Amino acid sequence: MNYGEALKSGAEYLRSREIADAEYDAWYLMEFAGHISRAEYLLRRMEKMPKEVYIRYEELLRERGKRIPLQHLTGEQEFMGLSFTVNERVLIPRQDTELLVEEALKRLRPGARVLDLCTGSGCIAISLKKIRPDLDVTASDLSGQALEIARENAKRLRADVDFVQSDLLEELSGAFDMILSNPPYIPTKTIDTLMEEVRFHDPKMALDGGADGLFFYRRIIAESKSHLTRGGWLIFEIGHDQGETVSHMMMEGSYTGVRVIKDLSGLDRVVVGTWHEEDL
Repeated sequence: MNYGEALKSGAEYLRSREIADAEYDAWYLMEFAGHISRAEYLLRRMEKMPKEVYIRYEELLRERGKRIPLQHLTGEQEFMGLSFTVNERVLIPRQDTELLVEEALKRLRPGARVLDLCTGSGCIAISLKKIRPDLDVTASDLSGQALEIARENAKRLRADVDFVQSDLLEELSGAFDMILSNPPYIPTKTIDTLMEEVRFHDPKMALDGGADGLFFYRRIIAESKSHLTRGGWLIFEIGHDQGETVSHMMMEGSYTGVRVIKDLSGLDRVVVGTWHEEDL
């Protein structure tokens, strides 16, 4: 079978397994199995695929057909133009979360001290440090296994980020100019309705936001005040239906200038606000 036939066959197989992005996934698995770029594929699509590559490609297709996430098969996910190592110990970085990083960058002064809570793979903290090397970036997570992956990503990407194992802010000291977080925000009862790739392969502790999905927002809003400088920013990623609720919670918590920011699909995605000591 040549490369072109193998790709067509792979996409057809994934469609038969009801994989939503069958053509996309079939291509990336071929790229991974054969170490072949799109340009090389176009030049070689009529060439016979080497047997060992074809066998590996078929193995990967079968695994993807079992709803194992594409990123767990390739071991990586791109975020903010950087390649992050991922596996079942961390939430796979989503493109939606790039908006959180972009909004943070708009508000960070030179040399600012930044804290990323629930860091997971470290994609938020590491991206900030790579784009703005002047920043003093700390990242924390309760999961020691997640922090192993985050540290690995920071080392590979040469990003000088401090990592701390902590239940939110419990082990953190000092004041930060910005605290940002993409916390677990899926209501517990909703998790069983998520697509198989998420509910069976993403770590549950990175998804479960408690009965109403707001458990971590409540804690962070309450605890963050003693860890922010005057005028410091608190920035959250939120679920598409949580903008009004989370922004109201921040205003009730004496945050000012609270604003909900929509993503490219027009859905509520980020909430920002500032803290002032005189509001105590």
